[in-house]
Amino acid sequence: MTKNLHIEHPEDTILTGDTSFLVSLKLRGDLSVKIDGAPAIVWGTNPASGEFFVGTKSVFNKVKIKINESHQDIDANHTGNVAAILHKCFDYLPRVGGIIQGDFIGFGGTDEYTPNTITYKFDDTVGEEIIVAPHTLYTTESDLRDAVAEPLRFMITDTVYCKFVFPKAYIWSGQYDDGLDQFEMPPVIDLIRQVYDKTTFVSDKEAAQIKQNVNKSIREGYPMTGEDFMGNESLMHLYGLMIVLKEELMNQCRNVGPEAYIGYDRIDGEGYVYSTELGTYKLVNRQQFSVANFNNTKFTTVA
Repeated sequence: MTKNLHIEHPEDTILTGDTSFLVSLKLRGDLSVKIDGAPAIVWGTNPASGEFFVGTKSVFNKVKIKINESHQDIDANHTGNVAAILHKCFDYLPRVGGIIQGDFIGFGGTDEYTPNTITYKFDDTVGEEIIVAPHTLYTTESDLRDAVAEPLRFMITDTVYCKFVFPKAYIWSGQYDDGLDQFEMPPVIDLIRQVYDKTTFVSDKEAAQIKQNVNKSIREGYPMTGEDFMGNESLMHLYGLMIVLKEELMNQCRNVGPEAYIGYDRIDGEGYVYSTELGTYKLVNRQQFSVANFNNTKFTTVA
């Protein structure tokens, strides 16, 4: 289990020389579908009070914590569409003893939803009041600020009021329908090892700047250059090889869930989340999804 931290792209982790993602591929991990919902919904029992609560990721804030144990709390802490969603979630999410996080997909009444960038199409009209895609379980002894996260490994049964989207993800060899326990390593892994030994890595601060530069290149649609990597050509080469590795791994991933589209283009979904005891990583085609996400006028950060 890991602290409640931001899930990284594998290629971003290599900037400081961190090889945990590469090592994790030798382990048996958990693969899940990354759902493009909004906002993130956290709900369960507040360990500090013993009361049921709902909220966004702001329940984990270190200073201004926004935990809602009543409709009055929601009105005091949130406004607009986020408040409207949380009111419905407070009414309809099942009371659970633990703490769960999921992505909000929408209110029932149709068979097509675009909560953020991706459109999801269900086989039938959703009759439940709300749709949520749960993905993370948190444990803590006393305070949400100390919550420890792990992938949600069990299904949550639909209720009369709430539909839960929990697509099955699995690794496919291309020969059999059965899921594999581990990824098959593509040949690029050998080249990564060779380049790694010849690369000078950067500090956390420098890595943060490089990540900003990369996001800018993706958002504005220009190829990454050595300048984006502070002149470190070898690191840029290694970064590119990590992207190739990630895409090869994604080609082995399959899921059973609602159809997903960006515009009229059918896609496999936003991507996948791969978790082992060493960490949790997101496998996302950034050129496909992140560009659409950056340019989505609906996209906002909610608290």
